[in-house]
Amino acid sequence: MSEVDDAIASARASWSRISDDRGAVGAARLPTRGRTRRTQTIGKRLTRIAIADVAILIAAMVIGWIVPLGIGGFMLVTALLVAATLLFAVWPAERAPTPERLASVDIKALPRQTERWLEAQRPALPAPAVTLVDRIGVRLETLAPQLARFADDAPEAIEVRKLVGEQLPAFVKDYERVPQALRTTPRNGRTPDAELVAGLSLIEQEIGEMTQRLAQDDLDTLATRGRFLEMKYRDET
Repeated sequence: MSEVDDAIASARASWSRISDDRGAVGAARLPTRGRTRRTQTIGKRLTRIAIADVAILIAAMVIGWIVPLGIGGFMLVTALLVAATLLFAVWPAERAPTPERLASVDIKALPRQTERWLEAQRPALPAPAVTLVDRIGVRLETLAPQLARFADDAPEAIEVRKLVGEQLPAFVKDYERVPQALRTTPRNGRTPDAELVAGLSLIEQEIGEMTQRLAQDDLDTLATRGRFLEMKYRDET
């Protein structure tokens, strides 16, 4: 085996270790993912409320300089502040994409859209499956920037869409159609809950393997170029 091959093998081994480390780090931060998303959503709504309320107050001050507002004007401003606060507290409603939408969304947006869809399914899933959904979310975050360089019709993009945009939503929907009373009843040696957990675990692993496959060319190029630089410049010194 040549030194370049050794460098490539070393890079691949390093990527495998990094991937495992990322998985461990991702698992450690899973409990905070939902909290972070909720905090971000609340922060956006509070920002909209603050902007609307400030605009109303500025408008009231400008009008008050021209025409005294009086008690009626004060009550009107108060009503507008309350209305704006209530409106932006619930609007715009963030609706999760549909499975049909996931099947056709731009490949660059697919990981984030799939994560949003999975987030909306959490209430219907058993606790072990919710943990796996969070792990899949971590995998999708890693996968997203890798897809930025692929067109929708690229073989790599088609493979990712098949799993993430089609098979994953269809699998979860199959589970959700099972009556809740039957989800813990064994059938063919396994309950629907267990089937769901096993399937999501396989999907999570496959997304991780996709990430590694998409990174192989970059790792090979990096290792080869690094070895070239060593041969060209270190040997000259």
